[in-house]
Amino acid sequence: MTSKPTNKAIYITTTEPNSGKSIVSLGLMQALLGKAAKVGYFRPIIDDFEIGKIDNHINTVSTYFNLDINFNDAYAFTRSEVIRMKNSNKDEEIIRKIIEKYKAIEDRFDFVLVEGTSFVGEGSIIEFDINVLIAKNLNVPAIILASGVGKSLDELVGNLQMAFDSYKDKGVEVLCVIANKVEQENQSLVISELEKHLPLGVIVNAIPLNPILAYPSIKEIVDVLDGKVLFGESYINNQAGNFSVGAMQLPNYLKHLRENGLVITPGDRADIILGALQAHISDNYPSISGILLTGGLIPEDSIIKLIEGLSEIVPIVSVQGGTFSVTNSIGNIKSQIYAANTQKITTSIQDFEKYVHVDTLVERLITFKTNGITPRMFKYNLLNQAKARKKHIVLPEGMDERILRATKQLIDLDAVKITLLGDKKQIEEKIAMLEIALDLNSINIIDPIESEHFEEYAKTLFELRKHKNVNISMAKDLMEDVSYFGTMMVYKGDADGMVSGAVHTTQHTILPALQIIKTIPEASIVSSVFFMLLEDRVSVYGDCAINPNPTSGQLAEIAISSAATSLAFGIEPKIAMLSYSSGTSGVGEDVERVRKATEIVRSKRPDLKVDGPIQYDAAVDIKVGKLKLPNSEVAGQANVFIFPDLNTGNNTYKAVQRETKALAIGPIIQGLNKPVNDLSRGCTTDDIFNTVIVTAIQAQNVQNK
Repeated sequence: MTSKPTNKAIYITTTEPNSGKSIVSLGLMQALLGKAAKVGYFRPIIDDFEIGKIDNHINTVSTYFNLDINFNDAYAFTRSEVIRMKNSNKDEEIIRKIIEKYKAIEDRFDFVLVEGTSFVGEGSIIEFDINVLIAKNLNVPAIILASGVGKSLDELVGNLQMAFDSYKDKGVEVLCVIANKVEQENQSLVISELEKHLPLGVIVNAIPLNPILAYPSIKEIVDVLDGKVLFGESYINNQAGNFSVGAMQLPNYLKHLRENGLVITPGDRADIILGALQAHISDNYPSISGILLTGGLIPEDSIIKLIEGLSEIVPIVSVQGGTFSVTNSIGNIKSQIYAANTQKITTSIQDFEKYVHVDTLVERLITFKTNGITPRMFKYNLLNQAKARKKHIVLPEGMDERILRATKQLIDLDAVKITLLGDKKQIEEKIAMLEIALDLNSINIIDPIESEHFEEYAKTLFELRKHKNVNISMAKDLMEDVSYFGTMMVYKGDADGMVSGAVHTTQHTILPALQIIKTIPEASIVSSVFFMLLEDRVSVYGDCAINPNPTSGQLAEIAISSAATSLAFGIEPKIAMLSYSSGTSGVGEDVERVRKATEIVRSKRPDLKVDGPIQYDAAVDIKVGKLKLPNSEVAGQANVFIFPDLNTGNNTYKAVQRETKALAIGPIIQGLNKPVNDLSRGCTTDDIFNTVIVTAIQAQNVQNK
């Protein structure tokens, strides 16, 4: 029995721009590196960047912590790429690539810090929903951050509570909320109010506004104002604290100097320039961070020479524009933390360590267990699992258009080896007519009658079925049938699995498998499950395709087989034995059959979590489940649903599929020695693709037995 997988990541998200997300990223990275040997960093969506440059957030974190991550691996999309793809209705492709890039980072590191979007520029109105969707599909918990700047207490608390509820409603666990940039004197009050409005167990923190982190550096001012550095370039990362304009006489101006202040003065005010520099090295005055010369004016040569001779210097920068407009521009700069500005980085880390319950948060992170798996992550894992050990799947219905299109997708992704059955010339002509760019050299096409194995296969079938009065002539007739030929390929080891049913009936697909491949020793029946990929979870439905009226013993066997199937595909089973009543409330032959089946499962497999009889609503809704079966470890959280009969199961899966737009993968046949799976005659190309992938994974498990 497997346990829930341990979480390997955290999603840092916010509700607005300029919330100070970097303080959490830097502080948490520092804390995690003390607990895990290798910590990775990933940003699903980054701001657009100029050619030749890279994203500032990624550069800052990877450079300061010396992370072994290539820039192109550390993100999935730029903002403009996402907007273009959303406008083209390519939402699925966006999530698929984000999962793919994230998983590549996850595979390399012990833990991954994932940082959400920044809420700036075009498309920011949809960013909150995008962040929720990404966190959900990566199946990782979240930290939510909001800024207190310009908000009342009620607005700040309401903002965070609304964000918390939105994430929880979508199934994202929120471990921590942080109110950032709050007034120092309000810190305790903010925490107290948040704790009143959030569930017990959520880690609540408030970080006071630190002016140092808000001030721009001289470098940022130079970049924004296109300034020219005249002196002190090696100190260009100095923080420009309080800035003041040197327009008055020097004796009066000296009184206005502040520690780490920026001096702004016209370039021809030699008295202010020299006086400020002298004050900087004097023990009697504050140190300054730099001098900004306005008007595009440069001091005279004699002044330049004097400055050059000073033993200690600060950045002196010349900019165009008048003193007033330059001062306003500096005041509007939204300062960022960047790699070279170690002062801000260390200040951020210190503030995080001081005001956040770091040990509690990190402990929750590294011990957090993920709950279930999302549909998109499930599909990603399926494909990767199939590609890890490629299997050979035979598709008997080689002339069907859907089969041919699915084959192209499977071959393009290098997921499996494929053999199509049918007349080779006709299949090639069909591929050409449909303009499917399928490389014929990448697949096998076999006409059963012309196969070099035909006689051998017919003889084997005769030996297997002669006790049922099948003679060699009958065996040859049967072997001309693509379903029998494909099944024999699997039996003989010339293919690892078979998928059919796009054209043929279920009986046409399953009967040869029962006669040739047969059931595993511990199975008395063959059964089936569907993987139901709902909006926010993956459920397993059985049996919805094969057994019309199973007995108690057969229901128990279906449940045990379905649990094994779910485990093989990474789902920890919580089994609901469905009926029209829950617990001991109902009576009647049908409910007693389910009750007895549940008892059989418990006696044969006490390690499995199973409950029944239980109604569907009690199985999936935690409130209803706790009301009807308060002591159950399955009620309200079931993921494997065993239906009492085929009528109920088949109708339910189709109703759920149509009404919720869920993707149903299956039916997946259980109980055979080797995998053969049936398709619905109404199946789509995607259905075939998914069923072939599942069959390949089943074949891997056969090999491991």
